[in-house]
Amino acid sequence: MKRLILFALCPSLFLSSVALAKEGAAQPNILFAIADDWGAHAGVYGTPWVKTPAFDRIAKEGVLFTKAYTPVAKCAPSRAIVLTGRHAWQNEEAGNHMAFFPAKLKSWPEVLTEKGWHMGITGKGWGPGIANDANGKPRPITGKPFNKHKAKPPATGMGSNDYAANFTDFLDAAPKDGPWCFWYGSLEPHRGYEFQSGVKKGGKKLSDISKVPDYWPDDEIVRHDLLDYAFEVEHTDNHLARMIAELEKRGQLDDTIIIVTADHGMPFPRCKGYAYEDSNHVPLAIRFPDGLKKPGRVVDDFVNFTDLAATILDYAGIAEKDSGMQPITGKSWRPILESEKSGRVIAERDHTLIGKERTDVGRPHDWGYPIRGIVTDTHLFLKNYEPTRWPAGNPETGYLDTDGGPTKSLILDMGRKDRSDKFWQLNFGMRPAEEFFDLTVDPHAAHNLAAESVHTDTIKKLRDRMENELKSQNDPRMAGNGKIFDEYPATNGAGFYEKFMRGEKMNAGWVSPSDFEKEPIKQP
Repeated sequence: MKRLILFALCPSLFLSSVALAKEGAAQPNILFAIADDWGAHAGVYGTPWVKTPAFDRIAKEGVLFTKAYTPVAKCAPSRAIVLTGRHAWQNEEAGNHMAFFPAKLKSWPEVLTEKGWHMGITGKGWGPGIANDANGKPRPITGKPFNKHKAKPPATGMGSNDYAANFTDFLDAAPKDGPWCFWYGSLEPHRGYEFQSGVKKGGKKLSDISKVPDYWPDDEIVRHDLLDYAFEVEHTDNHLARMIAELEKRGQLDDTIIIVTADHGMPFPRCKGYAYEDSNHVPLAIRFPDGLKKPGRVVDDFVNFTDLAATILDYAGIAEKDSGMQPITGKSWRPILESEKSGRVIAERDHTLIGKERTDVGRPHDWGYPIRGIVTDTHLFLKNYEPTRWPAGNPETGYLDTDGGPTKSLILDMGRKDRSDKFWQLNFGMRPAEEFFDLTVDPHAAHNLAAESVHTDTIKKLRDRMENELKSQNDPRMAGNGKIFDEYPATNGAGFYEKFMRGEKMNAGWVSPSDFEKEPIKQP
């Protein structure tokens, strides 16, 4: 039986039918791993301040994807897309953060379990939120937990889960003659970070970073914050290296698919929780020696997390009609992975849709900041459906849609001194109804060109294309029923804004106490 590892570092999956046919195996084994809050930063992507030898090896011995995206840049809705193969706007309550996972939505790990697979998980699966069945009983939508082994982390703020040791436990418990699937959910590089750990413990230098993104100030605090983030990415990569070594020891590596990706971008302002290039763009590399006809390929096809369930079912030999899942929107990556081409393999994969609804609490009535967008090779177009709302959450409740950290605190301090400060405006200020970016000259999407008449025709074409696809996907917003997402209740922090404004002491452990503005900011 061929062994399959799918490593999805905050996912995308693929299994090789060539390898399966070679030995007549109908069901591969799968290791799916997903890291929390890791943007597209790795050595093989040209990021010298992040050392990722395990990821780089997978890319060089397999396929590296340059245009992999999550449709929503927040944990719960992104992971729900991974599990269902459906866009957030098709997943009802699960399209929000801090949500209820609808009983009628089945996950592919549940399908594999029903088909007799040995299914397990270590670390983070889907969440934060509640996933119950129709009778109110908790559902193991990502498998049986394997979290026994702990280890002292290299820095404070990191989890103590010994992911690789728990993977070994799982392999020991797996049946010898049956298929298994394991979900590795690294909690890193989710915040918080030990400040200056990248320099003091990781041996990094501030000068390692050649350029800070245009939407942040080039400040020593920001550089330290980025290097601390890099140190946590490397922790996740170290566990991947140990998993690879375990497979080599067992003689399974050359029969294994390894997929590495992330659930969304890094936990910094204008990244996680937003809908910009650095919010939704994720790393993705895949290794499966017997299945890849030409290792070392670099693929530029747009792929996204709706494709994941379709790919897994395809290679597991399970027809969608036999899965019991709701209709899957994504398409299997099989034609891409079994090709010998580099660059754009499938011409139609020239764009992807992104967006969001509620990605955190902190606004009146727990309302979200709804966005839909489309990304192409050259442009990013965004439509903000409620531009009178604060995009990062209300200032007086701490901008809860952005995790607390040194970069956030620095920019907020700059804004308190001058509300016209460009960095405060870019990261926390109000947004227009539409945004448009030329990614060929502005790869980090920091300069909005939507108001320039020269781009009117291009914007219209992108808007029309986006809305036509959303209509075909039955997005409630296209039918004028977008308010339904605001009406879905939050599982954690419900009513935060109202309770805070009544003077109740509220716990918001994911932001710093200094993030809260002393009084509301008047909207422009």
